[in-house]
Amino acid sequence: MSRSGIVAAETPRQVVIMREFDAPRALVFEAWSMAEHLKHWFGPKGFDIPACEIDFRPGGAFTLCMRAPDGVEYWSKGTFREIVVPERIVLESALLDDEGKPRFEDRNIVSFTERDGRTLVIVTASVTKLYDPTAAGALDGMEQGWRETLDRLEFYLEVGG
Repeated sequence: MSRSGIVAAETPRQVVIMREFDAPRALVFEAWSMAEHLKHWFGPKGFDIPACEIDFRPGGAFTLCMRAPDGVEYWSKGTFREIVVPERIVLESALLDDEGKPRFEDRNIVSFTERDGRTLVIVTASVTKLYDPTAAGALDGMEQGWRETLDRLEFYLEVGG
């Protein structure tokens, strides 16, 4: 159903993942643009999304809570920097600590290309600032987290999201 691959990253703080989905581009793009979709598939395997707010426009805010299987919650907040419907989303965000301060900031670029009724998605996730050196575990798991997130999106689209 899908083909995925990792492109060699320039640094250990950048991940580029490509995945082709058996779904039209408009549907795949919509799954990224609405909280009611994201809460069903976003995050690594076993995580759920108890809170998600999206103001989907350039300059609009993004707030998300991912809850791990062990109950630990990971909050992130960000801003949509660029939206080209249905081709590209650029989101700058920060993973927050328990006091609401950023542990690190990242820039996520998601592109959508239609190919004969299928959609190629390329996610480029780059850490732009590291504030908390103890966030290394989260950074080390970034590639796996994105792979599992796209696995969940694939399943969500297959069951009719």
